[in-house]
Amino acid sequence: MALGQTESWGSRVGLILAMAGNAVGLGNFLRFPVQAVNNGGGAFIIPYLVCFLLMGIPLLWVEWSMGRFGGRSNNHSTPFILDSMTKKAFWKYFGVFGIFTNIAVASYYCYIESWTMSYVWHSIIGTFDGMSQTQVAQFFSKYVDIDKSLTGIPYEAVVFYVLCLLLNTFILSRGLAGVERAAKIGIPLLLVFGSFLAIRGLTLGASGASAEVPNASAWDGLNFLWTPQYSSLSDPKVWLAAAGQIFFTLSVGMGTIHCYAAYVKSKDDVALNAVSAGFTNEFVEVVLGSSIVIPIAAGYLGLDWVKENAGFGMAFQTMPFLFEKWGPILSTVAGVMWFGLLFFAGITSSLAMGTPWMGFMRDEFGWGRLKGAWSFGAIVLALGLPTVIFYEHGVFDEYDYWAGTVSLVVFALAESILFAWVFGIDKGWRELLSGSDLKVPNIYKFIIKYVTPLMLLLVFLGAVFTPLGNDWTAAFVSLFSGEGWQLDHASIIKTITNAGLHEQLVAATDPTEVARLEDRRFYTNAARLLLTTTFAALAGLVYLAARKRSSPSNQTNHE
Repeated sequence: MALGQTESWGSRVGLILAMAGNAVGLGNFLRFPVQAVNNGGGAFIIPYLVCFLLMGIPLLWVEWSMGRFGGRSNNHSTPFILDSMTKKAFWKYFGVFGIFTNIAVASYYCYIESWTMSYVWHSIIGTFDGMSQTQVAQFFSKYVDIDKSLTGIPYEAVVFYVLCLLLNTFILSRGLAGVERAAKIGIPLLLVFGSFLAIRGLTLGASGASAEVPNASAWDGLNFLWTPQYSSLSDPKVWLAAAGQIFFTLSVGMGTIHCYAAYVKSKDDVALNAVSAGFTNEFVEVVLGSSIVIPIAAGYLGLDWVKENAGFGMAFQTMPFLFEKWGPILSTVAGVMWFGLLFFAGITSSLAMGTPWMGFMRDEFGWGRLKGAWSFGAIVLALGLPTVIFYEHGVFDEYDYWAGTVSLVVFALAESILFAWVFGIDKGWRELLSGSDLKVPNIYKFIIKYVTPLMLLLVFLGAVFTPLGNDWTAAFVSLFSGEGWQLDHASIIKTITNAGLHEQLVAATDPTEVARLEDRRFYTNAARLLLTTTFAALAGLVYLAARKRSSPSNQTNHE
């Protein structure tokens, strides 16, 4: 059966679970708790919830509405979903982000996903038995280190990456039915595993206390995350971090929601579906995501250790060591559940990333789902292997920054302007409410038109002009005192010029360090070239598709 021609979602439950699976990802369990800790715990929660209500929910409604609107014209990819909403031809090229972002993100996201698959295996065979905390951390370093083999190839990492990608591709080749079935299995198991680990973590109490950390308590971690600190309301850094997390957690600004929504029936309730998927994601993130890593780590290592060491790597470099304290049987169960949970969170998201490419190639070039799925897998493999083999050289980080951060903001800003100002907020509001059983508060009409685009613009400008040390207060003081605005190396402007790497190279005196930095600069620029080439190639395909549509023989089919 050809994707985009006769396929549709089998049930509303399956659609909502698939949409929730798209949003519920590794960021719910790995990124959210780390962001919360690094931004003051309770200080992060208030801006986070405000951003969810003023930016997250509106963007979900915008993307669901746009997707269903485009689907009525048999458009199942963002370039021509956007094109169907305006007479201006250039908007379709903003839609290229909705295909590019998914391909680029999938190429490194599946690598993280493959880590979880590998760690499930190592938990089962008892690899971490008897390891110290340092040894567990070193295991991860060796897993991604290219220097551990004579050929410079991390064989185990490559094998699990390919296996993970093959599984994704196979499920995608089954069409929407395969995606829906994966969501119906993955999301319930994720909730069961997460609930078990959260309950176990919160019942640790002070049982994890050791001679080194006599006052450690799991509740210290939870209290830190949930104690509001109203000073956060005046800290731009915390607001930007909260807004950034909303992008990651809801998968907005990617194009996947548009493509899923393009397959719903014309009178399906997109307003209620969007809210259901959004709040399911928030429950998983805020309730389960905050109740596992931080409390368990605080219960054994103390809150001070967590504050100093909170990072993405805790999931792989710390948790297996802490599970070992639960005894041989329970540690294996916990390891399988923790990394299994992460795997299901990852694969339900990565499956969504294949639908924009498949929908585009089906609509514009007549490709069936088998050809669409396996071509997606092949492209992701070619683009993703550099993130595996050259992980230590920063290729992974470049993909994550440009595709997984900057592109999301650019596309979300563009689509919010298109929906509210070009398509028109009145038409957009009617589209959102069409077939809706949910009474959407009228205030959201104002929010979608003014507040959401303004917040997105501020997020974008904040990324472009990030001040030195991410200290916004000092930056404004410096600007108004006539001393100018000093940019941080993390700003988009400085990142483009490789200012941080250049500064390190100038300061380096050791030949080995100089060589390492020069290698990193080479691979950084190579990664950007790969991403730019991919985007240009996709834009070329969109151009060809537009030309094809404009030919007399095809105009009737796309009116």
